Amino acid sequence: MSTAPPKAKLPAQIPFIIGNEAAERFSFYGMRNVLTNFLVGYLLIGLAEPERAAAAKEVFHVFVMGVYFFPLLGGWLSDRYLGKYRTIFWLSLVYCVGQVLLAASVESKPGFYAGLFLIALGSGGIKPCVSAFVGDQFDQSNKHLAKLVFDAFYWIINFGSFFASLLIPPLLAPKPTTITWNDAALFTMDTPLPRAAFGIPALLMVVATIIFWAGRKKYVNVPPTSSDPHSFGRVCLTALQSRGKDQAGLVLVVLGVVGALGGLVTIPWLGVVAGVCLAITIFLAFAGGGVWRLIDHAKGKHPDDDVEGVRAVLRVLVIFALVTPFWSLFDQKASTWILQGNTMALPGWSWFKSAAQMQALNPLLVMLLIPFNNVVLYPALRKLGLEPTPLRRMGTGIAFSGLAWIAAAVLQLVLDGGEQLPVLWQALPYLLLTFGEVLVSATGLEFAYSQAPAKLKGVLMSFWSLSVTIGNLWVLVVNATVKNDAVTQAIKDAGVGVMAFQMFFFAGFAFAAAAAFAWYARRYTLVDYYRKA
Repeated sequence: MSTAPPKAKLPAQIPFIIGNEAAERFSFYGMRNVLTNFLVGYLLIGLAEPERAAAAKEVFHVFVMGVYFFPLLGGWLSDRYLGKYRTIFWLSLVYCVGQVLLAASVESKPGFYAGLFLIALGSGGIKPCVSAFVGDQFDQSNKHLAKLVFDAFYWIINFGSFFASLLIPPLLAPKPTTITWNDAALFTMDTPLPRAAFGIPALLMVVATIIFWAGRKKYVNVPPTSSDPHSFGRVCLTALQSRGKDQAGLVLVVLGVVGALGGLVTIPWLGVVAGVCLAITIFLAFAGGGVWRLIDHAKGKHPDDDVEGVRAVLRVLVIFALVTPFWSLFDQKASTWILQGNTMALPGWSWFKSAAQMQALNPLLVMLLIPFNNVVLYPALRKLGLEPTPLRRMGTGIAFSGLAWIAAAVLQLVLDGGEQLPVLWQALPYLLLTFGEVLVSATGLEFAYSQAPAKLKGVLMSFWSLSVTIGNLWVLVVNATVKNDAVTQAIKDAGVGVMAFQMFFFAGFAFAAAAAFAWYARRYTLVDYYRKA
């Protein structure tokens, strides 16, 4: 007589992580979604009006680059020294300080920029740890529930983002504003409230930290590797120090060093942050190729499992590199699309006070599309014999982001022609971009976790975040390029405006990336690195 295995249960600690994420995302998107308009309308008011939008866009994307660069630090601290729980908790406190400093410094550039730095450090530092921490709560007995939780995790991120996008931008509205809920007036303000626009997100970040701390006795805590002689970095270093016959690998490393020095030369053109990030990106690209060619020389000096783990990470990094164009399109919805929306007509609804509120469409659509995909779209595709694998979803998502920017570019052509358009026309590009986001980002979290050995999950999650930094780097490179007089004149000679040209350019960038992604995905073999029961 056989006994049926017990039904797998959702880990009891998951609600604490989900609750923390909801409040933290409200905090982050609350300040992020008003950042461009605050810079244009307040902090950068001393600049000439034509320069203000470009400067605000640059500050915004440098900030986002920092947010997604610091995961490298957070992942390293987590994997080597502190573990995921302590890294998340202590950097969350740094995050809280940054949010409070932001609210207190709305009239001070040094204080405000210091707050942005601390938020980038805290938010970025915890980013690779939180999603990996979710995965750590599962084992082989209930790993099939992990996909549902990762989807729920992404859904709750957008739940917080939706309310932040809807409720915070009116606080910067340039005219008397009545805040309503269910047709009832809550309060009316006669002047914009920038301190409140940043103070409410600060309060929510404090709440997020308390929720996370409250679950401390329930979490599964995978210990850090500490002084592991077979860490990712040490295996890579051993491979690079090899004296094997494959000189091509060493040549790639040398080219990486030379290319990085060349990247630093761009600092006067791109700025310090972007120039340094470009240098690091060039070095990682070439050095990663060199390690790939030389990795077999690390065998014998390190366990085979550790060497194969590094090889697995390097294979995934190609996937991440091909996703970077998607992020260059996606993150501009909070800069370029807001600037476009500011030139369009508002619908006249009592609660709709800013084009920035259109961003609420993104998280709302995510909350609708995730269950739609899981319940309707994916089963329908399977019945047709088309399995929506993670890589197929991600490649399709990149292509949809390109379609979104084609739609935005067409709107811009109409605006450049002198015709006024309602801002609600932006709903079409938002729909296309959000569908692409669900296919890329929600899928990518689970994919990144499943493809890395246990002790390298923080490293791989860090590189996933770094792909967002590189995506924003492409935005800064393109923006710096179009400032060149010759390039600007060539765009005008083509008969289109600079913004419309950039939109078509980024659409083409996404389509090229989607094609390359599809080619590589056909050659990629999925692995399963979930923790054993």
